[in-house]
Amino acid sequence: MLGSLEGFVVAVTADRRAAEQTELLERRGAKVLHGPCIRTLALSEEDVTRSATEALLAHPPDYLVANTGIGIRGWLGGAAAWGCDDELVAMLRNTRILARGPKAAGAVTAAGAAVWWTAPSEQLDEVVERLLAEPLAGRRVAFQHHGDDRQDVTAALRAVGADVVEVRVYRWTRPEDTAPARALVTAVANRRVDAVTFTASPAVDNFLEMAAEEGLAARVREALAGPVIPVCVGPVCAGTARRAGLRTSVAPQKGRLGTMLRVLVEELAERRVTLSTEAGELVLQGHAVAAGDHTALLTDKERSLLEALIERPGAVVARDRLWAAGWAGPLDDRALEVTVGRLRRKLGPAGSALHAVVKRGYLLDLTAVPATR
Repeated sequence: MLGSLEGFVVAVTADRRAAEQTELLERRGAKVLHGPCIRTLALSEEDVTRSATEALLAHPPDYLVANTGIGIRGWLGGAAAWGCDDELVAMLRNTRILARGPKAAGAVTAAGAAVWWTAPSEQLDEVVERLLAEPLAGRRVAFQHHGDDRQDVTAALRAVGADVVEVRVYRWTRPEDTAPARALVTAVANRRVDAVTFTASPAVDNFLEMAAEEGLAARVREALAGPVIPVCVGPVCAGTARRAGLRTSVAPQKGRLGTMLRVLVEELAERRVTLSTEAGELVLQGHAVAAGDHTALLTDKERSLLEALIERPGAVVARDRLWAAGWAGPLDDRALEVTVGRLRRKLGPAGSALHAVVKRGYLLDLTAVPATR
């Protein structure tokens, strides 16, 4: 019996909560490749955050946009270091606070303040739209920024006469060491992973930028449009993926790590293939195969051979075509024979369905063509 993700390889681009995500994936049987594409850089000790805080304490805002949970918590943590956290909390209790989603709302509530309004869609545009419905001329608005410097909606607030104070608590940059991320890019380009997860919009942009820098942009985009599933944590991240041209990205309606993993499991379940052979049922799930009580993990080449045979069930697949599925360069009959032999053994009782056809190639003798998928 295979686990829900056993045999699948999942690439993780996150920095924060990467260990939690990896544990959840591995618990379901997946093999995880981690290559962080972003780094969360705290700004709470820099002058930009402290000066904004001092300005707001001196002249409290009428409204506050609480964009992210990590931002609100980081802001309060910085205020504690400066000895003005009690003043900041008192200010929040007297401010109309609009939260982009439940994480930001939860951070506000944990601080002892109340949330005036929360965006049902968890979209920042919806928060701004709601705020613009208020009489903002001459009113002060504190805007807690997301970590992406490219995300700026404050111009719309200033255009109606609001006095906007921008609170930048953290920003996202590239990691200092980009080697793991670039290795992950190469793995996607070579189609050695089944899915790649993105939990922040800048991770999508950075991933694609590094692919271009490595000269792999076209191959990565082709992989992400076919065998490799791009999975986003929520609609905001998915919107960034769509704008970047990744039309096949999938995401839950609400941005949560747990729901993203459920979507991932559902999507990869669609890739599971169940076949009927004379020796019984054969299940292929990523790199994993199961026949009766027998299970085994396939190498990349063994998986490529089996998938090529499954594409033409019951038909002879030429040796050169099988070779091209797993190797580059001229056909090496001996290497192909050795790999086929290993594959046959790993198929357990279903291995008897894999036949050599003299001077032609190999076939997988199936009594039914995919039974379920």
